[in-house]
Amino acid sequence: MSANSGRLGFRDGLRVASVGLRARPLRAALSALGIAIGTAAIVGVLGLSSSSQAGLLAEIARLGPNMLTVEAGTSLSGGTAQLPREAPARIAHLDNVQLVAHTALMKDDNVYRNPMIPAANTGGLQVRAASLNLPAVLRTVVARGTWLNEGTAREPVAVLGSTAAEHLGIDRIHPDQRIWLGGQWFNVAGILEPSPLEPEIANSALVGYPAAQRYLGYVSLVGGEEETGPPSSIYVRADIDHVAAVRSLLAETANPEAPYEVAVSKPSDVLTARAAAAGAFDSLFLGLGVVALIVGAVGVANIMIISVLERRSEIGLRRALGATRGQIRTQFLAESILLAVGGGVVGVLAGAAATAVYAGSKNWAVVIPVEAWSGGIVSAILIGALAGLLPALRASRMPPTVALRTV
Repeated sequence: MSANSGRLGFRDGLRVASVGLRARPLRAALSALGIAIGTAAIVGVLGLSSSSQAGLLAEIARLGPNMLTVEAGTSLSGGTAQLPREAPARIAHLDNVQLVAHTALMKDDNVYRNPMIPAANTGGLQVRAASLNLPAVLRTVVARGTWLNEGTAREPVAVLGSTAAEHLGIDRIHPDQRIWLGGQWFNVAGILEPSPLEPEIANSALVGYPAAQRYLGYVSLVGGEEETGPPSSIYVRADIDHVAAVRSLLAETANPEAPYEVAVSKPSDVLTARAAAAGAFDSLFLGLGVVALIVGAVGVANIMIISVLERRSEIGLRRALGATRGQIRTQFLAESILLAVGGGVVGVLAGAAATAVYAGSKNWAVVIPVEAWSGGIVSAILIGALAGLLPALRASRMPPTVALRTV
């Protein structure tokens, strides 16, 4: 204590304030636990939300925001419309269109592990005819085996989406690997990686258009001759600087006679919306974190009140030796803040660690917003100050003679 000012120095104040915590470490740790849990919840929720958004945005950047999807919409009568067979070729002639691929959903065909599976157990799997450049347009790759080529596209050969392969219990490719598709055996050539831009592909068994016409009867009459049936989905890669312009022309180009029967979408918009909605449930978990902080604050306040009652002799002795009411008040207020800040720091570290572990398991960039950890520390300081204010005032108002009676 300074002889001239009668005030405690900052270091002395911290040392005196920490006496109560160091004397009762288990009690202090349990009191700080609620604050640590609440702070960890807040930091973890905000960190995981930000990391998830960063991961989705990175996925969008990798896949490219320049893919557009053209699908058959609804006719004026309310039924399902069909795209013209010539739609892919028409779209390919548009300016600023880089690549065009397409698939055709065959609703009457199903795929099974073997012919012994009941027909009703489809598992939601679909059969689609696919153009040979589909992986290039979707920017997906073959995880195992190979993709279709000019030869296998004409034969009973299929490539499975990731979900379809998992459902069928196929995790590797060998020469005798077969599936029961459309009432006959098809050899399995490969398994695709998941395609975030077109998740329906993951649930599908993909065959070539010639094989679909020859083995599955997917045909339509054109000028009295049988031709491969029309596509149901067309995937368009446009020049990145002209996506909006190409999008505005797709419906009329795909079906000039009935453009209102064509649905045009941008799959990356779905991922962008998902990134924006990644924090939709944050408020619920943040609320739980706030509740934990309130419980922690009540615990700190309770411990500080008990501490004042237990240390009346110490308070009386310090007052008798010349300590002012302000010094007593500052001591217990600082002790409460130290207790809360200790819990806040532990909570921030725990929340950051949880974010790093989970984001790492998902191959996301670890993003912990500044407002998450700084808000956690600031909240801890405010909680400590509010929780310790009443006990500190009570301690400072205790007369030395009353306090010393317990000595």
